[in-house]
Amino acid sequence: MIGDILPPGVAAEEAFGDLPETLLFPEEEEVVAKAVDKRRREFTTARACARAALAKLGLPAVPIVPGPRGAPQWPAGVVGSITHCDGYRACAVARDSDIVTIGLDAEPHDKLPDGVLDAVSLAPERARLAELTAVIPGVCWDRMLFCVKESVYKAWFPLTGRWLGFEDACVDFNPDAKSFSARLLVPGPVVNGRHLDGFSGRWLVSGGLIVTAIVIARAR
Repeated sequence: MIGDILPPGVAAEEAFGDLPETLLFPEEEEVVAKAVDKRRREFTTARACARAALAKLGLPAVPIVPGPRGAPQWPAGVVGSITHCDGYRACAVARDSDIVTIGLDAEPHDKLPDGVLDAVSLAPERARLAELTAVIPGVCWDRMLFCVKESVYKAWFPLTGRWLGFEDACVDFNPDAKSFSARLLVPGPVVNGRHLDGFSGRWLVSGGLIVTAIVIARAR
């Protein structure tokens, strides 16, 4: 499923159930030593996906532990992103000689809880969601927006090491192409020799899930 929205050069692995036989490295065990069972299962299966994705790049299994703000710490020369929600865990990785950053997120395909949309969206985004809902009511566009903003943050943070609020990017959708754009409302980092002013990516809805992905290729 996830491979449908990722470009060549990105290796990915996904799981639709937990993999309890997965063994964690000691460094990873420390992270979830006091975690509740749900958190431990999410973490463990996500690491299994990460190891499988790294193997597709010809790389060995290594500990993948959270760093600042929970971002996964990848081995040298690798960029990647991990996501998990109920019934789904996934990882996408690439060599940093090919890809600058990856932002991957998955959410259940269901409406956001009451009050959440106002907290995570801008007025122009809410107006656009109303338009899209009127034309394509079968998609939970509010949850899609939230999923995209999570992908934006995951792509942004490795480039900057800085927080990016929900109000700091304005998202629009192309439903025909199943793509999206996110215009940054704060100064962006220099990427491929120019100041980054936004992100673009792709989305899919399948099997009760929304998955969104941002990938910035390295300029040659």
